[in-house]
Amino acid sequence: MSRNLESISKFLSLILRHKPETIGIKLDEHGWANVDELIAGIAKTHEFNMETLEEIVRTDNKQRYSFNEDKTLIRANQGHSIPVDVELEKVIPPEYLYHGTGEKYRKSIDAEGLKSKSRLYVHLSGDIETAISVGKRHGKPIVYRVSSGMMQKDGYEFFRSVNGVWLTKDVPAEYLEVHIRKEFHTEEYSF
Repeated sequence: MSRNLESISKFLSLILRHKPETIGIKLDEHGWANVDELIAGIAKTHEFNMETLEEIVRTDNKQRYSFNEDKTLIRANQGHSIPVDVELEKVIPPEYLYHGTGEKYRKSIDAEGLKSKSRLYVHLSGDIETAISVGKRHGKPIVYRVSSGMMQKDGYEFFRSVNGVWLTKDVPAEYLEVHIRKEFHTEEYSF
């Protein structure tokens, strides 16, 4: 993705996940934005059209966005800080999921667990490598193994977004175990 496209993609993420009012649009209760209104709003400050929007959706490596069938509506698949219902289906999780973050947050997480904070859900990964990649965005990475199977048995709900991200409201500390990996470039994992 070119730098300009990446910049517009970040702006699109801001609009569809956090602040649609930035360009004067509204999302419906399911997080959908009218594509024509979105394009017109972004085009006021960036060179932007349907072709660019389709390219962003197609090339986004995290598959953050989805169109409806006739491409008249678009929404972010998850990561919202505004109250929308992206129509997630409850799913039984695997025994373990993973959460990557920066080591600087370890003390807080060890004490309080994982909180959704400004987002609607805590984001979890199905594999360690993805969690490490997420953690690297927050400094020196640390990965937590989440006992998601036990959480589900204890009554916690899990959802999976269309792009494969696992979501739950909160993860209490007792369901977390710090993942230790001697070197992030080796394959040695331990819990």
